[in-house]
Amino acid sequence: MSTQPDHDFPPAELRPILHQISTLLKSRNETVSIAETAAGGLISSSILSTPGASSIYKGGLTLYTLPSRIAFAGWSQETISNYKGPTTEIVTGLARHVRKDLESTYTIAESGTAGPTGGATPNRKPGDVIKGEARL
Repeated sequence: MSTQPDHDFPPAELRPILHQISTLLKSRNETVSIAETAAGGLISSSILSTPGASSIYKGGLTLYTLPSRIAFAGWSQETISNYKGPTTEIVTGLARHVRKDLESTYTIAESGTAGPTGGATPNRKPGDVIKGEARL
């Protein structure tokens, strides 16, 4: 029985990109934080797999559920009551909130529908992704 995983993480095609991002941020003395929903922590994990990530990564939030967004992303019950699925405005708002709290140079945020169904919000279908960013 093999103890080796049957897959590599992050995928080989992403590693050069992650290295370039890390090198660029280090050279500029800049940092990044992450706000992710549908990705469930995979973006943060990918960045953290890069040697020296602690010098560029300020932290991340996995805001998978609406209640987690109340607890950690500044959402109110009113925000959730009016929620119609991920939009550019909502995801950019997540990015701004996390950037402010973690005091990073940049924040990358994403939300979407991973599948296999469209979830509880009627305007979503699997594969839909919205991204946002915030910076100083």
